Amino acid sequence: EVQLVESGGGLVQAGGSLRLSCVASGITSDDDYAIAWFRQAAGKEREAVASISSLDGSTHYSDAVRGRFTITNDNAKKTVYLQMNDLKPEDSAVYSCAGHRNGIATMNWMIYDFWGQGTQVTVSS
Repeated sequence: EVQLVESGGGLVQAGGSLRLSCVASGITSDDDYAIAWFRQAAGKEREAVASISSLDGSTHYSDAVRGRFTITNDNAKKTVYLQMNDLKPEDSAVYSCAGHRNGIATMNWMIYDFWGQGTQVTVSS
């Protein structure tokens, strides 16, 4: 069974940076997989942030974060990072990572089979 554990959330001032980590267990070096980050602010719908494929390293970003956030994958550590720079108050949300085994990076949350518990990011103005 695949399990995902996020960390790295916290409180930061606008313009600051945070790096989120998503550690996967239950995935071997031979597995093809994709990991994505989603976020959900209070009273709002879930929003895709970024995704990455283990097959070719291809990435996708939402328009809201492109140019400020970077998703990377350390396959040896089975860890996906989300580097978030120039944070804005509207980035405040619970950030969750999700994974699936076919290796195709997608921003569609319905494709993902495994989800972490989430980590809170709060950006003060």
